[in-house]
Amino acid sequence: MRVYIPATVPMLRDLVGNRELAPVGGTAFAVTPALREAYASGDDEELGEVAMNEAARASLRLLAAEREAIGSEDSDDEAAPAAGGNPVYRRAVIAADVTGAKLRPDLDDAVVRLAGPIGYQQIASVHVDLADAEPQVAKAVDVVDAADLGDTDAEFVLGDAEDHQLAWYAAQELPFLLELL
Repeated sequence: MRVYIPATVPMLRDLVGNRELAPVGGTAFAVTPALREAYASGDDEELGEVAMNEAARASLRLLAAEREAIGSEDSDDEAAPAAGGNPVYRRAVIAADVTGAKLRPDLDDAVVRLAGPIGYQQIASVHVDLADAEPQVAKAVDVVDAADLGDTDAEFVLGDAEDHQLAWYAAQELPFLLELL
């Protein structure tokens, strides 16, 4: 099954360094029967885009958590800079081929739970925002939860970030991409 795993740049660095990645909470997104049923039309490629967009939105939540963790490090010792510095405001999604994913329609139509970490060899591609998306992504991180709760102003801010297409990278290009960031 092709799954789309939300990530951040530090998570991608861990993936390259450790040659595997345990998705946060084992959560990924995929073209599931519930997702197919939710859309009146659309082929596998179009539904795959929907699942990837859901993973990209989840990446915003990971960025929010990363920023909060950096902020708490700063408040613990204001004289010392945060170990990771500022977050890199780029959404990241890892497309991987896995077996044993469990459907989680109780969470959302496209959500699946992975059985364990994914290995580097399972990666089909990696998708990351380009630099020009960073200002909109930073703003979207602030409002993603409000947008999910129906705040129309927040939805517009989120839409500005989601208007940026994620760039496609082959797994073997990932180390070089991370060197450039």
